[in-house]
Amino acid sequence: MTVDTLIPETDGAMKKAVEYTLHEFSSIRTGKASPALVENIDIHVQSYGSNMKLKQLAVISSPDPRMLLVSPFDPSTVQDIERGLKESKLGINPFVDGKAIRLPIPELSEERRKDLVKMVKQIAEEGRVRVRSARKSGMDGIKSLKAGGEITEDDLRDMEKEVQTLTDKFVKEIDEHVDNKEKEIMTV
Repeated sequence: MTVDTLIPETDGAMKKAVEYTLHEFSSIRTGKASPALVENIDIHVQSYGSNMKLKQLAVISSPDPRMLLVSPFDPSTVQDIERGLKESKLGINPFVDGKAIRLPIPELSEERRKDLVKMVKQIAEEGRVRVRSARKSGMDGIKSLKAGGEITEDDLRDMEKEVQTLTDKFVKEIDEHVDNKEKEIMTV
């Protein structure tokens, strides 16, 4: 790490932590049909002899707010996809409709909504930990630059302040996304 790359690399690592957190949020069911809910489910396909992600096997669309439509690229995989969806822990019962599979999204109970909010907060904390880990790496890099004589004591303090500012910014961003996701989940 050099003086010129340390801050941008730390910033990039923190951005990735926030992006990861948002990606994890997208897999949490809010009562509305969203393709992100099922696209990463692993499906074992007999005819291909391997596990594949659902998004590699089919087009996933949402024709209305309470329904997902899974249209396989290869009609021979319909039964494998249906079985994989039943085995997933989504709690959604798929039904075959010709060459497609329909997934009705049931209304969430109040208790289930509260459980989902807890899950969101747990995922957010994992995101904050990732941001703080990037902060620690940045701070360690700054200290090693100081130990190597590449920066002065004043530079050290300025760079540490900059890394802390980035940390605060990204933690606040995660907190804002948590608030939005919580409102989305609790809205009936």
